[in-house]
Amino acid sequence: MKKYIYLLPLVLLSLTLTSCSEDDLDSTSVITVDSYEKNQFDLWLEENFRNPYNIDFKYRYEEIESDYDYYTVPAKIEGSIKMAHLVKYLCIETYNEVVDIDFTRSYFPKMFYLHGVWEYQNNGSIILGTAEGGKKIILAGINFLDGVLDGTYDPSYTIEEGLNHYYIKTIHHEFTHILNQTKDYPKSFRQVTPSSYVSDSQFSEPYRSQYLKRGFITAYAQTNTNEDFAEMVSVYVTHDAAWWKAMMEAADTMWEDDPDQTQTGRVLIEQKLDIVREYMYSVWNIDIDKLRDCVLRRQSNVVTGKVDLMDLTLNGGTVETIK
Repeated sequence: MKKYIYLLPLVLLSLTLTSCSEDDLDSTSVITVDSYEKNQFDLWLEENFRNPYNIDFKYRYEEIESDYDYYTVPAKIEGSIKMAHLVKYLCIETYNEVVDIDFTRSYFPKMFYLHGVWEYQNNGSIILGTAEGGKKIILAGINFLDGVLDGTYDPSYTIEEGLNHYYIKTIHHEFTHILNQTKDYPKSFRQVTPSSYVSDSQFSEPYRSQYLKRGFITAYAQTNTNEDFAEMVSVYVTHDAAWWKAMMEAADTMWEDDPDQTQTGRVLIEQKLDIVREYMYSVWNIDIDKLRDCVLRRQSNVVTGKVDLMDLTLNGGTVETIK
């Protein structure tokens, strides 16, 4: 069953979408056909995704891989190349570095599929990504990636925050689900805020704005315990210590509308974080603080231009990691 992993309130109501012209891309490079000649990007994907990890990175448009409930368009090839580098450098190779490559080969999702635009909902929100069965991740909004990378798509975010918010956190979130499905997290996590989950009401008030007081790190974490756990991991490893401290200060108060809540939101979130930290280390040998340091260092390398996101050089089958 398909599961939505994150919803973002739609505030850019004036956003307009334009179709790709022939000058923007070669249509045969993004639309699946019965047969096609492999281009340099295909060869690069084989060397960096399929051969070392058995991951199928699909950027050509395939209707069967899309969500029929939404209007979807192909991802531009330039954005697809950049996203492939980001997935490899900010996600796959972080786990190689913090754990080892055998771990990544065994557990990382085996398919990525790219959409050009977000999936727009009638309730004024957009879907950033979805996952199916713990093996396939759809990443949407690829045609907006350049705007996120240069800070013009949503000026309210820094480039690092934009990358995390729109793309990278989604991948770490879904990977956490895969780990949880393989080896379940402790029951004690479910007992921290057992009666506070609100399912599909997480983006309705007062839950939409009061989630920190209620003991949740994001509004979406209020959906259920599984989403709560995945949000705890993915948000923690994609934000620095100063950001986390600010969130804890904002959460350091009581949720007055729930008479059963006897602790501040900060206490509840920190209890969850302790359980998350212990589970990730004892079960998977992942130190989430080291993982965070790795993710943030690599993000800095991307933002400062140390990583060429359009490089399609082949290295003779070797997997190279830039630290």
